[in-house]
Amino acid sequence: MHADDDGPLQTQATGETVMRYHLRWKHRDLDGVLALFHPDVQYNDFFQNRVMGLDELREYVRSSMPRDPDEALEHSDRIRLDGNTAFIQYRITLRGGEGLVSFRASEAITVRDGLIWQVNEYASLVHEQPASKAAGSQRPAVSRLGLSPRQLSFMAQDLQQYFQKRQPYLDPELDLQRVAGECGYSRNQISYLLNQVLGQSFYRYVNQARLQHLLTALEGATPPLRIDELAFAAGFNSLSAFYKCFRQHTGLSPKAYAKQISLRARAQDIL
Repeated sequence: MHADDDGPLQTQATGETVMRYHLRWKHRDLDGVLALFHPDVQYNDFFQNRVMGLDELREYVRSSMPRDPDEALEHSDRIRLDGNTAFIQYRITLRGGEGLVSFRASEAITVRDGLIWQVNEYASLVHEQPASKAAGSQRPAVSRLGLSPRQLSFMAQDLQQYFQKRQPYLDPELDLQRVAGECGYSRNQISYLLNQVLGQSFYRYVNQARLQHLLTALEGATPPLRIDELAFAAGFNSLSAFYKCFRQHTGLSPKAYAKQISLRARAQDIL
């Protein structure tokens, strides 16, 4: 494709630049990565449908770069070269809201004047099964949303803090659109986070928050315990949904659970 006499030399120079680029990513050298970008760089992240220039890349690289000991970026194939263009494939594993978040990606990198002039990044989701369910391992949180994995982790934290501080689940009419809007994300992003990263539906996530609220209230309640009333106060709008969620979480019926609490309270009074 490159018939000029400088073709082999150009290919060699491209390979050297891209190898430095890859190693600085792997060694978590943020400033080193940024130093290799051309002033007129164009970075295309096709998964996010996002185009960035140099002024946006510091935060993008910082949020995507491995930092913790169990995070990693691994080359999955040799660098393939064609003149001033290189093709690399890698797997990156970062810590997400519920564990490690992984994805595979490939990049077509164009080099000009010894610097990265253009990057076309294509990401694909990775789905894995637990290595051993018997060992109690949870299903890994494996996905890539329209955000970097690091941003995905922040997103999960934002959602958790929103539920803890604002307690929106107390509203029986709570819906996904409201949660997304008040967290500052799109409806699709929250839905994807819940289903692909946290591994549960929106209503299961909300009902678990309601149940935790109810269980906390039960511990401080004075007998006789009116669990049905506490369930409605916690945001449940269906007793059948409440009973199902309660049994799945505790292994007991609400009545049996309340009886255990009453017996413990009596034992403490005797002591």
